[in-house]
Parts: sequence; C-alpha cells; structure tokens
Amino acid sequence: MRHRSVLRGFRQPAKREVVFFQRDLAGESYDSPVMRQKSGKPSANRDLLRALPQVGELLEREDVTPLVEFHGHELVAHMLRAVIDSTRQGILDGAITERRDIEPGTIVLKLSAALNRASAPNLCRVINATGVILHTSLGRAVLPPEAWAGAADIARGYSMLELNRETGKRGDRDDHIAGIAAELTGAEAATVVNNNAAATWLILNELAAGKEAIIARAHMVEIGGSYRMMDVMKKSSAMMVEVGATNKAKASDYEKALSENTGCIIKVHTSNYKISGFTEYASLEELVEIGRRRNVPVVYDLGAGSLVDLKPFGLVDEPMVQELVKSGADLVCFSGDKLLGGPQAGICVGKKEYIARLKKNQMFRMMRCDKITLALLEATLRLYRDPKRVWQRVPTLAMISEPLKDVKARATKLHGKLDALKGVEAEVVEHEAFVGGGSLPTEKLASYAVSVKAAEMSPDELASRLRTGTPSIFGRIAGDRLLLDCRTVSDSDCAGIDAALSTALMK
Repeated sequence: MRHRSVLRGFRQPAKREVVFFQRDLAGESYDSPVMRQKSGKPSANRDLLRALPQVGELLEREDVTPLVEFHGHELVAHMLRAVIDSTRQGILDGAITERRDIEPGTIVLKLSAALNRASAPNLCRVINATGVILHTSLGRAVLPPEAWAGAADIARGYSMLELNRETGKRGDRDDHIAGIAAELTGAEAATVVNNNAAATWLILNELAAGKEAIIARAHMVEIGGSYRMMDVMKKSSAMMVEVGATNKAKASDYEKALSENTGCIIKVHTSNYKISGFTEYASLEELVEIGRRRNVPVVYDLGAGSLVDLKPFGLVDEPMVQELVKSGADLVCFSGDKLLGGPQAGICVGKKEYIARLKKNQMFRMMRCDKITLALLEATLRLYRDPKRVWQRVPTLAMISEPLKDVKARATKLHGKLDALKGVEAEVVEHEAFVGGGSLPTEKLASYAVSVKAAEMSPDELASRLRTGTPSIFGRIAGDRLLLDCRTVSDSDCAGIDAALSTALMK
C-alpha cells in the first residue's frame, strides 16, 4: 500500500514562479555572497538543491514500497529525511556536485543501505581467531549445540519455569538445576544467580553483614572491570579482616583473627595471577577444621570452576569443584560461562542450611536467572553426566583438549584457501593459545595459526576490514602480519574466513 505524500493537498507554485530564498544551516541565503564564496558556483548549487527530491515524493515510489512494508513507515520516513539532509549538506559543502548523486534512484539506494545498517543487530556473531578460548569481550564460552537448541525450544513457547509438574502447584525455578548441580559436585544443595560476582556478594551479605569476614591479604584480587574483592566486601556490609602477608597466610593467622563476631572465613582462588617463591598458604582442609571447631562457615570463591580434571592438558592450577566440596567447604561458588562452558551464571553449592539462607536473602530475587539462562545451564550440566563424551560435546573443553595435530590440520586447510587469494601471502606458523576468561592466565596451549599478509595493506587495516565485515573476524597482529589462531576456529569457520578475506581485499 502506497503512502500519501505529505505534500498532497498543498498547491505548489510553478517552477518559473519559485523565489529561491531558503537558507542553509548557517542561516545564509543560497544566493548570498557567503554562498558564492563557499562554492564558487552558486547557480550549480542552486540547481542541485532545487532538484533534491522531497520525502513525500520518494515515499510514493514503487521501489520504496517494499522498504516500508519491511521496516515500517515511521522508520523509513525518518531515515529518508536523514539521507536527504545528509545529501543537502553534501551539496552545501561542495562534496556533491553531480546531478546523478541526487537522483531519486540514488537516494533510494542510500536509504536502503541506511535501513540495513539501522536494522543490523549490534550483538552479532564473531569468528574468534585470537586463540583465546574464553575471550571475555567476545562472549566467553561457546555454548554446546544441545544447550542452545533446548533454549530455543523454551523461548518459543511457555515453559514449566515455576510450576511443579507433578502437583500442578507453584514450584521453585531452582529445581531445574539444583538437583543435577548437587549430583555432579557431591554437594548437599545448590542454587544459581546471574553471575559469580553476584554469588560472592550474596554469600558475604548473608553470612557476614555487620560481621567479620576473614580473608588472606593475597586473596584481595581484582578482576576485569576494576572488580575488587575489598570493594565487594564493603558493599556487602561485611567487615573485612585481612590476615597474613602477601606471600604467606598460615592457618594460625586465621585462628588468631577469629572472634565472636566472625561471620565467615573466605578463601579466593587466585586464578588470574600467581605468586611464586617463598610462599605458604593455609589449605582448605586446615581452614575447614578451624571453621568446624569454632562454628564458623568456610567459603571458597573458585571463580572459573571446572567439573573435569584439566591436568592432563598441562593446566595444573585449577581445582575441581568436587574436590573442594569433598574437602568440607560449606559453600563453593563458581562461574557458569568459564571452564564449565555454559551461560553466564553464578553457581553456589554446599550445605543445605547455607543454600537455604542464600535463597531467603532479600537480594536473591534481584540476582536470579531467567528461563533462557536456566535452560542453557541445565542442558550444559546434563552433558557432564557422560565424563567421556563431555570433552567433545562442550566446545570449551573440546578446544582445550583438541590434539595439536588436528589444530595443525585445520590451519593447513585454511592456509590453502587463503594463500590462493590474489594479493595474499599466507603461511602456517606455530602459535600459543590461552584459556582466557580470567582463568589460568599463565598457562599456554600449543597451537597453530595462519599468518596473513595483504599486499599494499597494513595489518591494522586488514584487521579493521575483517572486524567490520560479515561475519566479523578477530585475530592477533604480530609485526607486519595478522595471525588467525586455529585452536579457536572451527572447521565451519574456515569458509567464512575465506569469503570475508576475499571481500576485505576488494574494498
């Protein structure tokens, strides 16, 4: 259906009667001395400005009708005015001097491009060729197919979010993950909030608001976004009591710091940095023994959180959640979107009495997860019931455990595609990948990358073109080349990289 012109119903003077006295954005008449000084060709500019199509006329065009039907009249009209305003400014600035640049067909092409840009999602898919498996800025864990397929099914209809299927009465949304999380970790109970930072705050607020929380000085960590443990404690209303020195915090240091006002002892896994040399830190078992003797809960903030043993792959500094629960920690909290390989979430496991207290905290409702996150998390946790196949089914674990020869084979395949492109020099090189996501920062994974150099184009320019293309591709720059690490590139990604690079070279 065509839209009526906003000019319909108004009588317009014949062209010979038009008196051209409109003003530009600075307030000068198009035929003023200022205008003549700006362009040097006032008559040419006047002709272009006079010939500039009107919004109403353009909205009547047949090639605009499909745009209106797809995007809606309001958006099309708004973007059309913006395109015409931009074109008018280009004429005034002298950037547009040809009649073909203001013809209706040209304006419609500009309109279509503007609408495509306005309608494109800001959160778009990316091919991660950086070699950082859990890249915080690129969304961290790649979700298992079983997880996003199940979540899509939940998203497109109603779901059993807070109803008990057997009784038909109101239930608890935690029921979807609490049982399986407790089963996999050996804990008595479990709950989940929207991320591990929230879990840490909730635990401190519930156990130690107005009380003391004892923590080793070396555990006052800072992670991304200036998130600092001391600030979290302050916001939780817990009174921080630091013990030990930077390189040593013995069990006796914790024992001496205990008082009648102690709310909890908290141990933080220092996953994003290392202290080596003359060091000594109380073990979790020692802290648990102190806590039980003095009736003080012991909390372990694990951060990343793994349910599988990563030691066979050279990643020796990441304890398993099950080990911490078995050691007697009253509460353990960890992330869902790091080593677990699921969605962003903060999972708390531990003793029933403490989990129950967390869920009764007035802030718990503000931190709970929605149905999509719960669906994603439940599906991911279920994959861990098969310890052998989980390494292939969870992408994070698959990338960590993939044999080096397979990574090299993929790099060789990608090299063959890219080296065949005109104006490209490519070679397969040894590289180092990382787990990332604040986990095991000093631990490296052997990898292979394709080194790419484009003729007459700097690596920064090439990286920019790939980054802003479709799909968006991120790699690493080393010297005069762009490196595409194949540990974080899937087989299906190779075709996308080939096409994207071809497009980037033609711009």
